Amino acid sequence: MDVGLVLTGGGARAAYQVGALLAIAEMRPGLSPFSIFAGVSAGAINAVSLASGADEFKVAAERLAGIWRSLSPDRVYRTDARGLVAIGSRWIKDLSAGGLLGSSRINYLLDTEPLRQMLAETLPVSRLAQHFRSGALRGVAVSTTSYATGLAVSFFDGAKDVQPWFRSTRIGIRQRLRMPHVLASSAIPIFFPPVKIKGFYYGDGCVRMHAPLSPAIHLGADRILAIGVQAPPPIEFPPDRSRAPRREWLPPSEIVGVLLNAVFLDALEADVERLERINRTVAFIPPDHRGTELQPLRAIPTLVLRPSQDLGTLAADQYWRFPRMLRYLLKGIGATGETGSDLLSYLAFEPEYVGRLMELGYSDTMRQRIEVEAFLEPQVSSISLPAQARIQS
Repeated sequence: MDVGLVLTGGGARAAYQVGALLAIAEMRPGLSPFSIFAGVSAGAINAVSLASGADEFKVAAERLAGIWRSLSPDRVYRTDARGLVAIGSRWIKDLSAGGLLGSSRINYLLDTEPLRQMLAETLPVSRLAQHFRSGALRGVAVSTTSYATGLAVSFFDGAKDVQPWFRSTRIGIRQRLRMPHVLASSAIPIFFPPVKIKGFYYGDGCVRMHAPLSPAIHLGADRILAIGVQAPPPIEFPPDRSRAPRREWLPPSEIVGVLLNAVFLDALEADVERLERINRTVAFIPPDHRGTELQPLRAIPTLVLRPSQDLGTLAADQYWRFPRMLRYLLKGIGATGETGSDLLSYLAFEPEYVGRLMELGYSDTMRQRIEVEAFLEPQVSSISLPAQARIQS
């Protein structure tokens, strides 16, 4: 049985996934319970790091946790005044006077060279090949957005029987996974620079990946465990509008926060709901008529782990921990903690915030220990678990 792990993105919010994975590693400390890994955005970093240590899952999870605990903003992007001013000057040069001052070709706000250097030192991507050969891994996929075609592009490697896929808005391309694929998948548009792979530029996969479960299904997953970074919506519907804050002016940081939430958080929930609807439809189809031999329809049990608290709210007190120059820029668009906390939650690579999310991920998962262990047990019956259907994924 091939169990797939799907990790979505969200900048610093992905620290929640690490806490959840530490809990799972306590339950299954030996060989990785997952033979398929699919990551997008910051989740791609987590997925590739864990897949690289598929032979010792607990060791890999603890190594990943060590990377996250050591994070600070200056280890992800340049925070020094000289670097930030240089980027700002290039934007001013490009945008002022209709480009008459010349073009400096700037298309990002933060220089992520520190992140590239850190991952080069700590992420053993080269170990994936040996795990494919040994059979510890069936497949790994890292999803990006192509700025040339506008498609979601999942770069994958693994078992020889896995075929590339082509859908209207997303494709899968077999390539040996390297550091640029991981960096491209986590390159938040405008904030982080695009990454060139074989002559074309790619950015954060969440922008166009509206079906984050699909790469794991294409790789052959029989069941999927996904870890999101969005708390469940309030049960109350319709929401009580009297509780919504009333403002004379809506700061840009609030608008950016909503846009980022739409890009990074909504796809997983929508994909799970879509597959649940498909599964209910498939249940009415007689087994002998469920697809063809080459493309059968079959149930894929899926378990989704979610935060019990809103991760944006937890970032409200992080403003004063940002470097001074970055605080100045954030304040300019209204992100002060009192407003813009969702935006801050994507950029708060601070030990205090990261540690808080890891603790929450660990405790949330341990509270569901019985359900998680049952899901990962090879003999568990798919009848007793929520399931989605494999259909033209």
